[in-house]
Amino acid sequence: MNLVLDSFWRAVAYCLHARVIALSFLPLVIMVVASLTLGYFFWDPTLQWVRAWLDSFDLLRSVWDWLQSVGAANLKTVVAPLIVIFALTPIIVISSLLLVAALMGPALAALVAERRFPQLERKHGGSLAAGIVWSLGSSLLALVVMVISLPLWLVPPLILVLPPLIWGWLTYRVMAYDALSEHASVQERRELFRRHRPWLLGMGVFSGLLGAAPSIVWASGALFAAAFVLLVPLAVWIYTLVFAFAALWFAHYCLSALQQLRLEAQAQPPVSPVDLPEAFPEATRMPLALPNEPRIPPD
Repeated sequence: MNLVLDSFWRAVAYCLHARVIALSFLPLVIMVVASLTLGYFFWDPTLQWVRAWLDSFDLLRSVWDWLQSVGAANLKTVVAPLIVIFALTPIIVISSLLLVAALMGPALAALVAERRFPQLERKHGGSLAAGIVWSLGSSLLALVVMVISLPLWLVPPLILVLPPLIWGWLTYRVMAYDALSEHASVQERRELFRRHRPWLLGMGVFSGLLGAAPSIVWASGALFAAAFVLLVPLAVWIYTLVFAFAALWFAHYCLSALQQLRLEAQAQPPVSPVDLPEAFPEATRMPLALPNEPRIPPD
């Protein structure tokens, strides 16, 4: 727990570093350009398709007529944008996470290593290609689990548990790999994942809950159409900062845990044949017996 809290406050302080702020603009620019471009070409056709799909249900048509009779016909115009927003939010979150992991994760881990662990040996247990495959595979698995578990979200307690667990698992898998890819060997990374999985998952869940805050800003664009163009870049920028903070948090935690793991290994060196008399002094007091003679114990 001390390591989690220490890494947390260090990550908060590093978010104010000029290099971190500068690095956050590259994923922001990419996400904003992609979001506005796709929104310009596909927003209106998607809304029209969703409205037509909703009007195809007789029950919903009766609901619209009732809303119009009570003077709340404007609520109908809000439903379709909200459905589109909620459907796009997981894609925006995963895209922001992968962009931050690819464009900022290695640089932020290098920044932490440079300032806190300059003597930590680099064993290069991961690579850029392996990291991309790891991140995409984890994201695909998280999306599959999310789709399969959607019916369970209708149960009130589970909707508060399942999404944070899925996002937390994905965040810790991607961020912890990037934090350790340069310095840890494959065996060290597996050992750290085994030892610290509950804490890493907890950090991922907390980061996922922080990522829920931009969803409020993102969804507000459907309610305030005039400010939609401004709210979308703001939400994407908050996503970028949240995942940049998560990358720093995991870098501080994982590199500290890696340093402790290596110190433990150095404190307990393996026993070699030269050290056998010191490790087992009783072996030096046992006389050697000939092949056909029984061993005579010492007096």
